[in-house]
Amino acid sequence: MAAYIILSRLSPDAFKDPKDLKQLAATVAEKIKTECPAVTWKDSYLTLGRFDVVDIVESNDLKQLERAALIIRAYGHAATETLQGTPWKEFIGTL
Repeated sequence: MAAYIILSRLSPDAFKDPKDLKQLAATVAEKIKTECPAVTWKDSYLTLGRFDVVDIVESNDLKQLERAALIIRAYGHAATETLQGTPWKEFIGTL
């Protein structure tokens, strides 16, 4: 399965109270789970850099991956950037 990294920057208008982020994240996760069953969530990280959230996902269905990124944008009030990733050991093994 292909691996992807979704980088997200939350909009300043996404929530008023930091506690509201918990419900926002749950809404986005449920929407993706329902509408994008071919996208498997591997992990998510909060970062303190240019992006607020880094999500690691896998999918062999590019259309569902695109839909998942659009759900994050629409429901999560975020700007996203999606990168395809190759596991390091796999990359090194091809050299």
